[in-house]
Amino acid sequence: MKNLYLILLFCVSFSFGQDIRGIQLFNPQTNDETPVIGFNERLILRFDDLSNSSTIYRYTIKHFDRNWNDDGLFFTEYANGSLNGLIDQFQYSFNTLQQYTNYTLTFPNDKMQPKISGNFELIVYKDSASKPIFTKRFSVVEDGANLGLNVTRTSDARNPQINQRVEVQAIGNSGVLTSNVNSVSLNVIQNNNWNMSVQNLRPSSTLGNKLLFQQMNLVFPGNNEFYYFDNKNLMGAFDMVAGNENVDGVNYTYLHPVWAFPLNYQYQPDVNGAFYFRRNDLGIERNADREADYSWVYFALDSEKTDKEIYVLGGFNDFIPSTENQMFYDEKAKKYIAKIYLKQGFYNYILTTKNPDGTLNFGEINGNFWQTENLYQAFLYYQPFGRNYDGLIGYGEFRSPVR
Repeated sequence: MKNLYLILLFCVSFSFGQDIRGIQLFNPQTNDETPVIGFNERLILRFDDLSNSSTIYRYTIKHFDRNWNDDGLFFTEYANGSLNGLIDQFQYSFNTLQQYTNYTLTFPNDKMQPKISGNFELIVYKDSASKPIFTKRFSVVEDGANLGLNVTRTSDARNPQINQRVEVQAIGNSGVLTSNVNSVSLNVIQNNNWNMSVQNLRPSSTLGNKLLFQQMNLVFPGNNEFYYFDNKNLMGAFDMVAGNENVDGVNYTYLHPVWAFPLNYQYQPDVNGAFYFRRNDLGIERNADREADYSWVYFALDSEKTDKEIYVLGGFNDFIPSTENQMFYDEKAKKYIAKIYLKQGFYNYILTTKNPDGTLNFGEINGNFWQTENLYQAFLYYQPFGRNYDGLIGYGEFRSPVR
């Protein structure tokens, strides 16, 4: 058995030789994983290189249209400064079993700044931007409109799932918005998850300087509150953690199993799919950027075997299914199991099935309830005649429980 663990440790070290983990892009003004900023605000990018080297990474940005398609703009049309920049601010991990180098980038900066609003990707690479190591989405918003959201319960007799209906009201800061109604469209997403979106809505009506979006199809499945765990302390069991252990210098975190298909809604505070790195040893809060360790986290679902693919998703993996976060059935334990190598901290996650057409179902396992507290985000895009890009003229959120 010990030889097996040594082989596993060697495989971990080898496979992670060029591994990038612990990626965060957040707004420090709000301490939020929502990457939306105004022109006078900044984003923080952080990530870990598990090779523990001092590699100098590069970055650039790319502008996209309202639906995240390439809009064909040249760099000089959407940004000022250099075409690429260096990420040369880094620090080595301290007092961790998994050694890594933690990188930090503050953006925009004096080297590169977006000069128009809209959707962007931050592209991180070593040799060529056409071969990115990873990309992260963000948006820059103008101060052109104030958006208010309201969420109510709605039930469709043709669909037994209980849904939530969103209504949006946009108030322009000038007469430009209401005089160019045909140039405006709205996208709404749920919980920073672009898999859950309603896009390209035109105003259903206008009222003075207000644009109203009250379409009956602006509806989302309620889903359920996110599962969560907290392994900021790897010395024993903690919140939703059944136990931790260290084997030959590798950390393992075992979560309590969760159950599928709940019949009733139960309120449970969550952070709408977000995650936060933390390390706390015996009441002492550490610097998580360089002192939080990594652990193999074992997720478990009590369930009979099904023909559906099941994934562990959340903000920590941008709600993108992959082999790494897929659950596999353990016939002996009668559970679905997934193991993911994660930096210690507090995580929200959801168990998701994949439909035959490749779309994801976020409520099939967790359930759908109208009472669920979700984060709804509205993006108001504006492309008047003569402009060759989709600008983001307004942004709004709704975080309160549904009444």
